[in-house]
Amino acid sequence: MGKTVIFCDFDGTITESDNIISLMKEFAPPEWEAIKDGILSRDISIQEGVAKLFALIPSSRKEELLDFLQETVSFREGFKEFISYTKAQHIPLYIVSGGMDFFVYPLLEEYGPFDGIYCNETNFEGDAIKVNWPHPCDEECENRGCGCCKPSIIRSMNLSSDQDIVVIGDSVTDVEMTRYANMVIARDYLSEKCRQDSIPHETFETFYDCITILKKGGSE
Repeated sequence: MGKTVIFCDFDGTITESDNIISLMKEFAPPEWEAIKDGILSRDISIQEGVAKLFALIPSSRKEELLDFLQETVSFREGFKEFISYTKAQHIPLYIVSGGMDFFVYPLLEEYGPFDGIYCNETNFEGDAIKVNWPHPCDEECENRGCGCCKPSIIRSMNLSSDQDIVVIGDSVTDVEMTRYANMVIARDYLSEKCRQDSIPHETFETFYDCITILKKGGSE
């Protein structure tokens, strides 16, 4: 590995569960499940689907949503030690999340600062929650409608050729990042997708695993 830079997903990767799914299970009407299935099958774009999900919830419940996550969210074991390791090794760590600013920033506050946090924005001024997209797809994105387009974020940084990109993730929103990765550390959906597409990767359950993989220096 050369000069390493890490792009790490948040929901289901840093946290044990997907926070958007947790919120929908608790606060949304039953029709949220059909929207979720459409996102996973790629029948609808992530951006369209996530916007529809949050539109199901009244803006007046903002504090309830955040309180619920703060009381129930569980961070994956070893995350604090992982941050300490990256700082000690002077490895830039960027959080790239398809989640929402109203919960990503508060939940990560005690662990920061990070080299950067990229996520979607929420507007609670109307009757229902509206999602804004500050990190849209660039002209090179083949998918369109990613919402928070993680490969576009990587491209926008114009990283030097001697930097090795490490991608850590778990879901459909992380798949396109693997195209730019020198090392993929994956679990759940992303791990299965890497196997299907013959993408070299390492699997993990805890961030202690991620530390071990980084020390080892790459995929087998």
